[in-house]
Amino acid sequence: MRVLVVGATGGSGRAAVGALADRGHGVTALARRAGAAFAGRAGVRAVDGDVTVPEDVGRAVRGQDAVVVTLGISEHPVAVRLRGSRDTPLDVRSRGTAAVVAAMRQHGVQRLVVQSSYGVGETRDRLPLSARLVFALLLRPQIADHERQERAVRDSGLDWTIVQPVYLTDGDEPAATSPAGDVGGMHVSRRALGGVLAELVTDVGGGRCLTVSGAAVAPAGPGLPAVGRGRAS
Repeated sequence: MRVLVVGATGGSGRAAVGALADRGHGVTALARRAGAAFAGRAGVRAVDGDVTVPEDVGRAVRGQDAVVVTLGISEHPVAVRLRGSRDTPLDVRSRGTAAVVAAMRQHGVQRLVVQSSYGVGETRDRLPLSARLVFALLLRPQIADHERQERAVRDSGLDWTIVQPVYLTDGDEPAATSPAGDVGGMHVSRRALGGVLAELVTDVGGGRCLTVSGAAVAPAGPGLPAVGRGRAS
């Protein structure tokens, strides 16, 4: 398949690009500095572009079979809350996803996989109290943008899957998935998430939300889901 990864230079985006390429898909990587990030990477076509610019998005979407969105802000959430993001719009998730949806409709691309965060939308009430407080006090603007992003996906009319990972790490924690919002460990590796995103591009018949957590399914414990530092950008 020909698959576009939007937000390809962040942690989750790089993991998705790698997993897709390893599975033999033809990957297009869209980000502001994609060319520098993927220079020489076999099986990857890098496209420099701004996801908030519809023309850039349209050029990347044209001719694809599926799109994976891994947008976010890579800066520390405390810094973003205090002074805003230095070079990424606070609404990059919703604006970028809306541009992707519009381009997919225009070019007849149906399969859409979007990374959001555990604790947004229908999994909000499953968060432990500590995480709810962090969401309310520290991450409110980013959570609000996640919610707008998810609404855009749900209203898109496309064949979509929303993926809600828990706290992301650069370790090797394996992933478990649940369509019911069940979680195991509150940490999962970006590498494992990338594998889940890559598998989902061929999982047609979407219109569902999938939780991605640590491998052993158990009641949710304290932790901060994946809206903080190290999200895809």
